[in-house]
Amino acid sequence: MIDRVVDKQEIKKLLRQFPVTALIGPRQCGKTTLAREFAAKHYFDLENPRDLAALQNPQLALEDLSGLIVIDEVQRRPEIFPLIRYLVDSRPNQKYLILGSASGHLLRQSSESLAGRIAFHILGGLRLQDVGGGHFKKLWLCGGFPRSFIAASEAQSRSWRSHYLTAFLERDLPQLGISIPAQTWRRFLAMLAHYHGQVLNYSELSRSFGVSDMTARRHIEILESTFMVRLLPPWHVNLGKRLVKRPKLYLSDSGLLHSLLGIEGNDTLIGHPKIGASWEGFALECVLRSINKSTRETYFWATHAGAELDLFWQHGGKNWGMEFKYGDAPGLTASMKVALSDLSLERLWVIYPGNKSYSLGNNIHVIPIGEIPAIWQY
Repeated sequence: MIDRVVDKQEIKKLLRQFPVTALIGPRQCGKTTLAREFAAKHYFDLENPRDLAALQNPQLALEDLSGLIVIDEVQRRPEIFPLIRYLVDSRPNQKYLILGSASGHLLRQSSESLAGRIAFHILGGLRLQDVGGGHFKKLWLCGGFPRSFIAASEAQSRSWRSHYLTAFLERDLPQLGISIPAQTWRRFLAMLAHYHGQVLNYSELSRSFGVSDMTARRHIEILESTFMVRLLPPWHVNLGKRLVKRPKLYLSDSGLLHSLLGIEGNDTLIGHPKIGASWEGFALECVLRSINKSTRETYFWATHAGAELDLFWQHGGKNWGMEFKYGDAPGLTASMKVALSDLSLERLWVIYPGNKSYSLGNNIHVIPIGEIPAIWQY
């Protein structure tokens, strides 16, 4: 079993501070495995018929318990949130760790009942630090789902991801009350894979898929809430320039992206026309885990004149930027100079797949992806 030290430490901290901690993330990302490491006195898995039946009368089942109580797949019983609020307010000897696979539903349901009592930790796939920086190529190819990464061969990893996509489309989405045929979703996902790393144009996407703008937006909202896609918003302040004001779209897991693009192994990946976009999305996910900023705190920046920055964020009252380059030795570009000046960046880092760090001058530094720290160092 791969030890997920960083996530485990963060969850421990939240459990000490809050009566309720929500561990959310896509199915099969390791939430249940990680939760079982906390040796909870009571564990309810709502995909287990016995546990689901036990919580048909939730107050009787929960009110006399003490210690840490884990409820897995909690989105299957949304009506339990007001009761949990009552119990943690009246029974300080109870702590709850709740697990869920649909962020939009879980956030909405819990925020209405547990405001001020709940903290959220998003568990994505395996971190670079979980597997070691020297294994980044395998993590990039296979993605961060543990079973995909630890598969005995690339063929077994591909098989696991194929079955995962089928289960997601045929089981998980219908359980959320979404009645769109699985084959329709598969075609939509395959189309999004070709938009990976691009600024999202809903009108163009809806025309290509033959649906309305509103339908395309709703589909993407569903995929975002189930952690399948990431939308990176644009940073636009009045700089006297025409700025791009639509989000960028990424498939969250590089392994699933590669499955949807028909990429079977490293040889196929190296020669694929989407390799640059694939690298950008993979490196973005690695860095976002390191800087530990929410989706509302990270942006990309682009002007209609062609200058752009892959990642922009603020920390400690200063502006910071990141570029992701697939190449042997990235050099200084005009776009980097413009971003550094226009955004008043304290520093701009360039992440690439090489093995040597070097400076491009003017507060621009190139860093191998294998050297990304667990917690970003400013």
